Amino acid sequence: MTANTPPRTFHVKSFGCQMNVYDGERMAELLVADGMTAVDERETADLVVLNTCHIREKATEKVYSDIGRLRREDGSTPLIAVAGCVAQAEGAEIMARAPQVRVVVGPQAYHRLPEMVASAATGARETETDMPAEAKFAALPKRRKSTPTAFLTIQEGCDKFCTYCVVPYTRGAEIARPFADLVDEAKALVDGGAREITLLGQNVNAWAGENAVGQAIGLAGLAHELARISDLARIRYTTSHPADMDDALIEAHGSNAKLMPFLHLPVQSGNDRVLRAMNRSHSAEGYLKIIERVRAGRPDIALSGDFIVGFPGETEAEFADSLALIDAVGYAQAFSFKYSPRPGTPAATMDGQIAAEVMDDRLQRLMAHINRDQLAFNRASVGKRCTVLVERRGRQPGQWLGKSPWLQSVHFTDEANIGDLVEIDLIDAGPNSLAGRRVG
Repeated sequence: MTANTPPRTFHVKSFGCQMNVYDGERMAELLVADGMTAVDERETADLVVLNTCHIREKATEKVYSDIGRLRREDGSTPLIAVAGCVAQAEGAEIMARAPQVRVVVGPQAYHRLPEMVASAATGARETETDMPAEAKFAALPKRRKSTPTAFLTIQEGCDKFCTYCVVPYTRGAEIARPFADLVDEAKALVDGGAREITLLGQNVNAWAGENAVGQAIGLAGLAHELARISDLARIRYTTSHPADMDDALIEAHGSNAKLMPFLHLPVQSGNDRVLRAMNRSHSAEGYLKIIERVRAGRPDIALSGDFIVGFPGETEAEFADSLALIDAVGYAQAFSFKYSPRPGTPAATMDGQIAAEVMDDRLQRLMAHINRDQLAFNRASVGKRCTVLVERRGRQPGQWLGKSPWLQSVHFTDEANIGDLVEIDLIDAGPNSLAGRRVG
C-alpha cells in the first residue's frame, strides 16, 4: 500500500479469549461500515489488524514476531494496526520499536479505528488507549449478519485484582452494559441468523442492571429476558467467577430451558493458601459447595474450569490439592496453564518462583486427570439423544459438525444445513468429540 492511499481491504487476526473474538468481529463491522472489504488472507490485505492478548508470558515479543511476518517479498508491508490488550499495556513501546506500525488502539477505544486508519493512511501515527467503554459500545454499528453461534459482550473489566492477572490494568474497572442495549443487540443477532448466543465478560456473572420496568436484575434475570426472544434457542455465558454465583443464577440453571447445561467456573487451585496468595475470594470448599448446589438444580450439567500450576510458592502437597479437587468435581473439560509472570502484577515479584521443569511436570500430571475425566464424560454421553446445533461441514463428504447442549463437538452424516437444530443419537465417543446418528 502506498502512502496517502486509503486502504480498501482489511484482515483482522484475533488472539486469546472469546472477548477478543467478539472485539475482532466488531472491528471488522466498523471497517465494513466505513466502506472497506474483509479478505481471508492477510497477504492480500491493505490493512492488517493484530488484535492482541496479554495474558501469557512474552506476549509483546510475539506481537513483534507477527509484525515481522507481515513484511512481503517485495519489501512492502500493509498498513498495520495493533489492537487489544498488548496495545493497551505496551502501546508506547510498540510505537518506539516498530516504526511500520501506524495505529495502536486499546480494547476500550477501537470504535475510533476507522478514523485512526484514515489518518494513518496520510502518513500519521495514531495511538489511543483511553478506557471509556460505554462510549465504545454506543459508537459501534448495529449488528446485522451472524453465524449460528454468536458472542455478545455484556460486561467488561475486572475489580477482583487476582495477583497473577493483568486484566484490571488492560481492560479497566468492571462496567456493565445497559439492559436495553443488550436486548437490542441480541435481537439483531437472532434476526441475522444466530440460534445460540454466548454472553461474555471478564466476570460475566458480575453483570447487573435494570430491566425494562426498572427492576434490578443480575445475569439470571438477563438470561430470563433473553429467553423471551422466540428464535433464540440457546444461551450460554463465560467467564464466571465463584464470588458472583448468586442464588438466582444457580436456580436459573434448573429453571431456564434455554440456558444450556454447561458452566465454566474457574477455580485456579485446590489449595486455600495458594488461593489466598492469588487473591481469589473463594476457598476450595466454598467452590465445591457451589458445584454441589448447581448440580442439585441441574444434575446433567457439564462443568469446566481453569487451573494454574506452579504459582509462586506452590508446594507439591498444595499441587496435590488441585488434583484432589479435579477428582472430586469430574470436569467435562478444563483449561490448565503454567503460571506466567506478567510485568506489573504482584505475583511477578513474589518469592518462591517455581522452576520451569517443575511446572512442566505438574502441568502434565494435571492434564492427565482432566483428560481422563473429559473422556469419561463423553463416554457417559453415548446412548443419549440430544439436540445438536449444526455449525459447519465436517472433514468427510456429507459430514456435519455441531455442538451438543453440553458443548461437546458432535459429527454426523446426513442431510442438514448450517444453523439447523437436529435430533441426534450419540453412538460413539472419543476424547474430543462424539459421533452421532440423526434421528429419523
